[in-house]
Amino acid sequence: MTEKVSGINLAEAGRQLLLPAIGIVLFLAFWHAAAPQVQTSLGAFPGPAQVMEQTGQLWQEHSNQRDRAAQFVTMQEKRNERILAENPNAETKIRDYPGAPTFIDQIFTSLGTVLAGFILATIIAVPLGIIIGLNRHFSAAVNPLIQVFKPVSPLAWLPLVTMVVSATYVSDDPMFEKSFLTSMITVTLCSLWPTLINTSVGVSAVNPDLLNVSKVLRLSFWTHVRKVVLPSSVPMIFTGLRVSLGIAWMVLIAAEMLAQSPGLGKFVWDEFQNGSSESLSRIMVAVLAIGFIGFLLDRIMLLIQKKVAWNE
Repeated sequence: MTEKVSGINLAEAGRQLLLPAIGIVLFLAFWHAAAPQVQTSLGAFPGPAQVMEQTGQLWQEHSNQRDRAAQFVTMQEKRNERILAENPNAETKIRDYPGAPTFIDQIFTSLGTVLAGFILATIIAVPLGIIIGLNRHFSAAVNPLIQVFKPVSPLAWLPLVTMVVSATYVSDDPMFEKSFLTSMITVTLCSLWPTLINTSVGVSAVNPDLLNVSKVLRLSFWTHVRKVVLPSSVPMIFTGLRVSLGIAWMVLIAAEMLAQSPGLGKFVWDEFQNGSSESLSRIMVAVLAIGFIGFLLDRIMLLIQKKVAWNE
């Protein structure tokens, strides 16, 4: 019996690995065959081989840039040692390497921006969604506003956000770049709605028996939310969070293109403007990286959801 169960589990595991592998191989084969048939102003559309080649090239450029940055810091350290040897009271500093960010640097910039915008959206959406779910009068009051602002495109928000940030964020020594704030706020405005709606729906759908128990025990508002409302609505909240994170990642690329924030969106735009024979392949590398990172972010959020649900 045990051997039979093990055989079934092994077959299921094989199926889960084999079928996606077959799908990927078929996609690559179709891409390889179809790409040369698509001619653009920059030549044929890049196939998998060209994209892989540019992936290696981008990584090599990143490695070379890191080596130059290390040498730049080493030169400054040696210079500072000479200065301090002549004058121990002299003021010295290490300047950042002035080179342009690499593709890998831009990936991490985009990740930092999207996580900042997503966290801010979560901080706004979850408490507000709980209040909406608990109070039907408040829900009726704000629902029209949600329905109006929810479908607004990031391309519509971006000019407004840019002007507001430029007018209000004025500093001689700013902590954040204006392009970062513009992209982050745009991401927040476009991604908070799924979490807000799902949270309010999850809270309003809490089992009435649990609500009655809470009333009988005369739990305080915060205890009621923490012990009754949140455990019951966690699945809906995390469904909203996963959708919001996916939207945030999509919105970010468009926002970075227009705000010229040094992330993946700007990389795609710069390569498009560059118009070299390698630009299409590099853009495809960015497209695949964007898709793969979006998939990883969703899987990470799913793991967090399972962990939180288990703890609850």
